[in-house]
Amino acid sequence: MKRDLLTLKDLSRDEILYLIDRGLEIKRAGRSVGAPLQGYALGLMFDKASTRTRVSFEVAMGRLGGQTLFLSKADTQMSRDEPVKDTARVLSRYLDVLAVRTYAQALVEEMARWASIPIINALTDMYHPCQILSDLMTVKEKRGTLDNLKVAWVGDGNNVAHSWINAARILGFKLVLACPPAYTPDPVVMKGCGREITLVTDPVEAVQDADIINTDVWASMGQEKERGKRLADFQGFQVNASLVSKAKPDVLIMHCLPAHRSEEISEEVLEGERSAVFDQAENKMHLHQALLEMLVLGNKRS
Repeated sequence: MKRDLLTLKDLSRDEILYLIDRGLEIKRAGRSVGAPLQGYALGLMFDKASTRTRVSFEVAMGRLGGQTLFLSKADTQMSRDEPVKDTARVLSRYLDVLAVRTYAQALVEEMARWASIPIINALTDMYHPCQILSDLMTVKEKRGTLDNLKVAWVGDGNNVAHSWINAARILGFKLVLACPPAYTPDPVVMKGCGREITLVTDPVEAVQDADIINTDVWASMGQEKERGKRLADFQGFQVNASLVSKAKPDVLIMHCLPAHRSEEISEEVLEGERSAVFDQAENKMHLHQALLEMLVLGNKRS
């Protein structure tokens, strides 16, 4: 039976931990992992701009021996109102796996409903599961463990925050989200969260004893018209040296990039010795190799 990754809830705890460890194994192996996906094809259907996600998926598939076809939705018949169910079934005859980067979560869910190949959520307005998998891989790489972990999220309760919430629920680590009152995570995502996941409005409270401080841009793709208002509403939520000093001395600073320096994060912190942001970016490629192996081959390769 084919597997999809639409949210992290599609994976078990053991599968998440496996992907992290496999990603680290692939990173250590470098270019000597072989070509287990030779003859297979990955499709990338992207509505939104991308640097890291697109390049990391293309290179990941290439290193596994497969090929990648990039599809802008505007260049497909979906731009002329072809039903998603028709596109999904046709692409399933050509491709072996499809990663979709779009606005509506409903679109990737409908694509998965009709496709006979694995569908990967490469970002929607609701979730960004691949990002958090590579982030967790980075945490494991830097700390050696995910045990006794406290993560602080500072900023917008957006799609990346939603996937951090899912990860915390599955893996059981402590997550504190500091968001302005009008920018909290979706209540549907927060529903049923236990005591390990808390929502506050004070960034200082969130980062106390934190192992990880994580942030993202204040205005995501599609929110450009709100930029001026958001810049005002998020004052006091910058991840800067003063805020970082309230966390553990060995705290790691994470940002999924692209960053707006001097807005959600200071130049000093982004380029500082505690920053892991460029390791995060690299690790997307290695984690995507592990994910493609799992979804395409249908097994866990040792």
